[in-house]
Amino acid sequence: MAFLRKSLHICLALGLASLLLSGCWNRRELDDLAIQLGTSIDKIGNQYRVAVQVVIPGEVSVRTSSSGISPVTLYHATAPTVFEAFRKLTETSSRKIYSAHIRVLVLGESLAKEGIGEVLDMFSRNPEARTDFYLMVARNTTAMQVLKTITSLEKIPAENLFYALDTSAKTWAPTTTVSIEKLIEQLVTEGLSPVLTGVKVVGNAERGEELTNIQEIDPAARTRFVGLAVFRKDKLVGWLNEEQSRGYNYIMNNVKSSAGHLKCPKGGLITLETIRNTTHIKADIKGGKPVITVKLKNVSSVSDVECRIDLTKPETIKRLEKAAEERFVELMSSAVKHVKETYGFDIFGFGHQLFQAHPRAWEQRKDKWDEQFEQLEVKYEVDVQIHKIGTTRDSFLNYIKE
Repeated sequence: MAFLRKSLHICLALGLASLLLSGCWNRRELDDLAIQLGTSIDKIGNQYRVAVQVVIPGEVSVRTSSSGISPVTLYHATAPTVFEAFRKLTETSSRKIYSAHIRVLVLGESLAKEGIGEVLDMFSRNPEARTDFYLMVARNTTAMQVLKTITSLEKIPAENLFYALDTSAKTWAPTTTVSIEKLIEQLVTEGLSPVLTGVKVVGNAERGEELTNIQEIDPAARTRFVGLAVFRKDKLVGWLNEEQSRGYNYIMNNVKSSAGHLKCPKGGLITLETIRNTTHIKADIKGGKPVITVKLKNVSSVSDVECRIDLTKPETIKRLEKAAEERFVELMSSAVKHVKETYGFDIFGFGHQLFQAHPRAWEQRKDKWDEQFEQLEVKYEVDVQIHKIGTTRDSFLNYIKE
């Protein structure tokens, strides 16, 4: 019996070992794949034009000196459906397009106006694609043109778009990052409509496709983020400008750091940098009507003084804090007013907050929430604290001789 038990243990061990040595059943060799880092989708008539930016490994290797060849190549195809367009790429690509490393998805403005639901459905079904890539809408240009613009700091344009938006969203209030998971969540959430950051090509778009674009100190073309695209369900209906986008992001608690200026009492400007910012939205029912309260707490520092002002006095700091609070209220209320008057539907999630706090009240109002939103009372409670004024307490501007 002991011998049989020992033999059984040995067989089981050998069987497990053979499983470990069998390899991965769906292994893909690198030489057989085209690594896709950027994707653009435009609507051309009734057809979808899909373009993918594929990296050329030899041109991005740190051990390889520049050969004057572009580090990426672009494949594009047009078909009645998005998935067919992706498969049709094999007509020109010698390798299968591998989407596990996608960084950005650029949506054409015409496509966004017709609806992006079908596109998102395809990406959400793809088990190969990652879900942490950023989405953006091409403004006043095609999505493919954005993807074709060569940049200097990052060898790969798709990487440049990803890192530029990520950095901008962390340090500049008018932009925000949205992944496909977040976008789908916003689309299916009651009382909330999504937004995406817009991107455009500034300068000579045709020269932006050439390698000479990155050989100049001041490139002929660049990509720039501009405003937020407003969606009604899955359709683009308009845009927010820089100030309105800033107000939107403060309401939505999207701001990590930013900068803004205030007017000094005796003329000139002073700049405050946001160090920390938190926003909470509270929904109540008062007098039978919904009331939204936006509570913002901001910690800032003085970053730039371009006026004569005495920062050593506590009352000066108090006046600056008060002025900053008024400025935040102005930004947020202006964004809400614009959306009410121009679009007439809720992009701030006020309805969702009402649903969470008062589900019965929401059930009574959800079918007519657009009308309710236009008349909705929104209050603002802002608390600004200036913790730092820099390494120089008092500005030398106060002592410049006449």
